[in-house]
Amino acid sequence: MPVLNIPATSANLGAGFDALGLALDLYNTVEVEESDVIDIASNDDIAVPTDESNLIFISAGDLYRVCGRELKGLRLRQTNRIPMTRGLGSSSACIVAGLVGANRLLGDPLTTDDLVDLAAQIEGHPDNTAPALLGGIVTAVFDGRKVHWVKQEVRTKLKFAAIIPDFELPTEKARACLPKEVTHKDAVYNLSRAALFSASLLTGKLENLRTACHDRLHQPYRMELIPGCREVFDIAYTHGAYAAYISGAGPTVMAIADESNEFFAGKVKFSLDNAGLTGWTVHEFRIDNEGTRFL
Repeated sequence: MPVLNIPATSANLGAGFDALGLALDLYNTVEVEESDVIDIASNDDIAVPTDESNLIFISAGDLYRVCGRELKGLRLRQTNRIPMTRGLGSSSACIVAGLVGANRLLGDPLTTDDLVDLAAQIEGHPDNTAPALLGGIVTAVFDGRKVHWVKQEVRTKLKFAAIIPDFELPTEKARACLPKEVTHKDAVYNLSRAALFSASLLTGKLENLRTACHDRLHQPYRMELIPGCREVFDIAYTHGAYAAYISGAGPTVMAIADESNEFFAGKVKFSLDNAGLTGWTVHEFRIDNEGTRFL
């Protein structure tokens, strides 16, 4: 039975709304096998849909239809390490698992580019699905049918601290709070910073990251839905973070720190507790440069 490892992702990276994302070394594992019936179960204590509403099954069915086949059933076993509705790409991991798993079951008829395109069509944007598939940091533009992407591997010695609250923020709610239109000034503000972020991260000019992750398109609005968010940003910077931003749609805050900042997570957690933000936890990750792969 093919077994897939799909990485968590962190999207937007501040100013790169719906365009930038990176993969992290936190993984969901999915076992997938053809079956005449739908046989879906979780290998851990995380409840998942066990019928045709399961997102992995839906995505696998989409790929089968693209290939002119009907998916009658599937045997799936999921291990869900990526927390759900926390801005770490849990839904994108399901989409990618379904597509890559189904593609393998059919003999890999679709190319990597095909899979990137189909994943974005299902999700609506490529900022999580592309890095989940490809690994590294991905810059992507989706024109409605095709994704134009560039993947770059990150070798700088950084760690990414996911500061995760004990409450969920559904993506639909996080998108509903955004304005329908923005000013030309705000658009220029974000464009310049998104470009600066990628270039600075990949060339090691890390002192730029704090400015580069500033944003006017989504973070100021989503902060209002995340109690304590501004305090979390301040705490991360107090303890030496290069950058802090809302991961994806939130509510997780991602802080980027140097590997030499040995006790960063512990210091942040101590300060969170002292500030009364006891429901937040801190988990450190590294960049995953490989993306989805079979074990």
